[in-house]
Amino acid sequence: MFTPRFFRLFATAALGVALFSACETSRQNFPEGKGPNRQVEESLRVLDSPNRLVAVVEAGKVEYKVPRQQLMVNFTRQFGDGTVVNSAQVRKVQSSAKEKASYFLVGLGLRNGMFRAMAMPLELTTDNELYLSSATERYLLEGRGCQMCYFNFNRSAITGSTCEDNSGGGTCDLEIKEKNTFFPATANNSR
Repeated sequence: MFTPRFFRLFATAALGVALFSACETSRQNFPEGKGPNRQVEESLRVLDSPNRLVAVVEAGKVEYKVPRQQLMVNFTRQFGDGTVVNSAQVRKVQSSAKEKASYFLVGLGLRNGMFRAMAMPLELTTDNELYLSSATERYLLEGRGCQMCYFNFNRSAITGSTCEDNSGGGTCDLEIKEKNTFFPATANNSR
């Protein structure tokens, strides 16, 4: 009367019911007010912000914590328009010795033979660690008739662009975009 096929079907159904009933369906208490637990949760959320450690400044030199090859791949992905990035670096910007230094993550490359660059400000911690936040803006340069373009700075902020050799009437167009997706959202290397 009972076939082996029936027993397999019955065993599979019983296993499914057993596993389903083993799932915990109880709900833990969540503090609704601003008690100590709520403050701890907020602190942990800040610590688990979408910032990624890019490099550390030691004795005036930059030590990369993310391989430069990976930075180039991420810049190429961030451009997302066919730009191929062949150089990635952390650049220090300081207009005077008395002024606090700023750091930018910069990628240089080409799209259809035209110069392209992207720069994003890095956050410097008290431990001399350089972090990139997903909330930071992106500065994009595109050279039209220029072999090389440069970012112009004023008090450690990007304020414009310059064409290396402007004898032929070339231009360097600067565009500022909000936020970035330089590091995937699932990255574990958060600060």
